[in-house]
Amino acid sequence: MPVIIQYVVERDGEAKMTFASKQQADAYDKMLDLAELMGDLLGRSQMLNDNQTELLSLYLAQNKDELLAALQGKAKAVKKPKDEEGASTEAGTPEADDAAEDSVVTAFASAA
Repeated sequence: MPVIIQYVVERDGEAKMTFASKQQADAYDKMLDLAELMGDLLGRSQMLNDNQTELLSLYLAQNKDELLAALQGKAKAVKKPKDEEGASTEAGTPEADDAAEDSVVTAFASAA
């Protein structure tokens, strides 16, 4: 019987995502930390509802390199999404993440 090591990223007692490597789990955890900080910043603006704030902060955290380049006034080519090999579908899938990003854009556009 094989032994499988899994790294689970957990927030507020809820498993968010499972990874096969510690590096992937740490990177995802850092992205969630950044999304939380951005959520606090966006929440203070009172321009978006809680769901929109959460989705937008997650989107911005996932695309932090492009956001930083934009904030610095640098043009940067849009990167293609990375394959998340080793991630399980326990808490979400890349397809679900894409749908969430699409809803962020739609929700943000309709709020404007």
